[in-house]
Amino acid sequence: MAVTDEAITKIKDMIISGELRAGDRLPPEMELSEKLGLSRSSLREAVKALEIIRVLDVRRGDGTYVTSLEPKLLTEAMTFIVDLHQDKSILDIFEVRRILEPAAAAMAAGRITAEQITALRATMEGISEDNGLESLVEHDLVFHSLIATAANNSYLTSVLEALSSGTVRARIWRGLTQEKAVDRTLSEHAAIIEALERGDGELAKALLTVHISGVEHWLRQVL
Repeated sequence: MAVTDEAITKIKDMIISGELRAGDRLPPEMELSEKLGLSRSSLREAVKALEIIRVLDVRRGDGTYVTSLEPKLLTEAMTFIVDLHQDKSILDIFEVRRILEPAAAAMAAGRITAEQITALRATMEGISEDNGLESLVEHDLVFHSLIATAANNSYLTSVLEALSSGTVRARIWRGLTQEKAVDRTLSEHAAIIEALERGDGELAKALLTVHISGVEHWLRQVL
């Protein structure tokens, strides 16, 4: 592993230095192994590892390329890890969300467009107790994603989307065991939209904190 780690570090350094850029094709294996002073086997292992975390894209019969390195792509590995977490570890995820999502809402309040406000309101149309839990969960996922996007910070958006994927089960539990989950969620979401539309970052931040804390508090009682 030490040799593979060295190979990973050397490829990373090539990207950081600009010697390799997003979309560039890596030199042939033999040439690159000689250039980096590595065995071809350790280089292959490094390439496999970097492919898994979406830094490299191995195209059979064509070569190995640096990916776009977009934040959304690079946080896919985080999504995988978050999805593996269960039970009490979900509380750790909610703690992180409670820190980041209100901050994203405060940023979004100063940057959100009229079109994005309209999109947020559209997610609430037709949602009621009669629609079933799946509709609420889908609405909730899209609602929070739109706010993160409105913050206009691609790294923050990608991290929050990765964290949200691991909380779907918790939302389902809440809907199954608590009465009036739909009405309460829609009421909280409506208040958040109003704060965003007024450009009131502090209020939006406070409302998001209360909104996420409510779910977190419930989880601490049932887990």
